[in-house]
Amino acid sequence: MTFRGQRSPTSFPLLVTENLALGYRRRPLLENLNVAIAQGQFVCLVGANGAGKSTLIRILAGLETPQKGNVWLQGERLDKLNGPQRAKRLSLVLTNRVDLAWISVLELVALGRYPHTDWQGRLGPEDQKIVREAIAAVGLTALQDQPLNNISDGERQKAMIARALAQATSLILLDEPTAYLDLPRRVEVMQLLRSLAHQRGRTVLMSTHDLDLALRCADQLWLITPDQTLVVGTPEELALQGYLGRTFSSDIFCFDQTSGQFQLHHQWRSPIQFQGEGLVATWTERALNRLGFEVVQGPCPLHLELKAQPTRWILTRSPAEGSSWRDSPLEFTSLGDLSTHLQALQWEDC
Repeated sequence: MTFRGQRSPTSFPLLVTENLALGYRRRPLLENLNVAIAQGQFVCLVGANGAGKSTLIRILAGLETPQKGNVWLQGERLDKLNGPQRAKRLSLVLTNRVDLAWISVLELVALGRYPHTDWQGRLGPEDQKIVREAIAAVGLTALQDQPLNNISDGERQKAMIARALAQATSLILLDEPTAYLDLPRRVEVMQLLRSLAHQRGRTVLMSTHDLDLALRCADQLWLITPDQTLVVGTPEELALQGYLGRTFSSDIFCFDQTSGQFQLHHQWRSPIQFQGEGLVATWTERALNRLGFEVVQGPCPLHLELKAQPTRWILTRSPAEGSSWRDSPLEFTSLGDLSTHLQALQWEDC
């Protein structure tokens, strides 16, 4: 069996899809899906809204049935495993807020051990040790006795990841785990998941809209393209092959292959020649792009030079016929004042 987009893994694939199809009765989403994940990989599933990311995660978790095809987990068909068997092999973290605000972090994480307990659900000393280690791994030891309604959204999401970690499964599936978090908490969660894969050998597959962090952290991307094809590769491969640009660019913004970032399209693109060096020059160029100016190397009517010690910006404009512009250079001592002046210029010229 061959898997499109899958290079020779260093170990036997942990999860494999075979001719998988998913979607709705009159709206297919993905068809002939043949992909695999090796042990210890951190994979991010990305794509536009409605592309089928959450549906795919739920099918891989055994919560939904595919239209056709099979999912293989550790060499066995997922639909042939019963609930307890699946719970010992994969764990799942969904976006939905947990409606258990009255229980503590410790009690929530302990729920992850129940697939491994006896019929009475009692946790033994080894189970309790694993729960404490999972809480420590996500940095919540100091909050383990706090009820969920006393901690932040980011801390609650870490507690959910700790529960999945305490479940001691080889595969962790997550659907938009950073959806309601601010940027610092999103970075913390992504770094945590990456470390679980690389340092603890867990295989992690998460769907996300946070493409910038996915590009920085993921070992592989599963990218759903606009033509409903799933392509697999490293972030760098998919960027160089143009998949990221074709999938996420629009009339408003585009993916810049050089910087690896999204750039906004502006209403104006006035050329300006800019000279400067160092960190201030980098942020000056960002300000120029934000204001709708295109930085060029050759001579043009507008010229901006960054001076140092003290920092100042010298703006000159070549005289044009009928222009009321003063021929003498203008000097600015703050980037904010320069931005205000250049923005007024754009409105004057449009």
